Amino acid sequence: MKLDILAFGAHPDDVELGCSGTIAKEVSLGKKVGIIDLTRGELGTRGSVAIRNQESASAATLLGLSVRENLDMRDCFFVNDEAHQLQVIQMIRKYQPEIVICNAIDDRHIDHSKGSTLVSDACFLSGLRKIKTELSGVEQEAWRPKVVYHYIQWNNLTPDFVVDISGFIDIKMESILKYSSQFFNPDTNEPESPITSKNFLDSVKYRAQDLGRMIGCEYAEGFTVERYLAVNSLSDLK
Repeated sequence: MKLDILAFGAHPDDVELGCSGTIAKEVSLGKKVGIIDLTRGELGTRGSVAIRNQESASAATLLGLSVRENLDMRDCFFVNDEAHQLQVIQMIRKYQPEIVICNAIDDRHIDHSKGSTLVSDACFLSGLRKIKTELSGVEQEAWRPKVVYHYIQWNNLTPDFVVDISGFIDIKMESILKYSSQFFNPDTNEPESPITSKNFLDSVKYRAQDLGRMIGCEYAEGFTVERYLAVNSLSDLK
């Protein structure tokens, strides 16, 4: 299956927090979108692998994804080496996306920046035909996405561009809340973490609202880029 957009997250819920509004919008426009989670988030303060699996599947259905897979890398301990790069390359060649979206280039959780670099490097390497990979015993063709974008997470990075998600903020927040084990719950006895406060959950929405304010809409999501953005005409810019 060829995808238009393939989004990667170090953990289940990274993509939902970072760019699920954009994903929902692209799906509504007829684009085929998939998510690849690098780990199961097994070292998270709350929940379990079984619960996270259910939550990520539920979020995938809500967002209308064409596919969601997990590479079962070790939470917090995966590295950017040949073995891990080949796992990502295999997914890029399997789905041949035009656009790849991945973790923030710099962030509080060490897996986020590691995941960002790993996926970015793999996107380049995937285009080298002398790097051989197989899927189900069949040699894969080389494939390099046209662009790689990075969503913004905990750190307040300055975006290179923003996407108007005004009609999709509700589905964004609903997709995040599918991970009920991870976020604010006044009735739980599980330990607290930096992402379990009501303030954190509210911050996701008010960041989107603030980015929207800056471009004259209600809500937006921000991204950073690896190369200059190009337009055909000044009228393409809003």
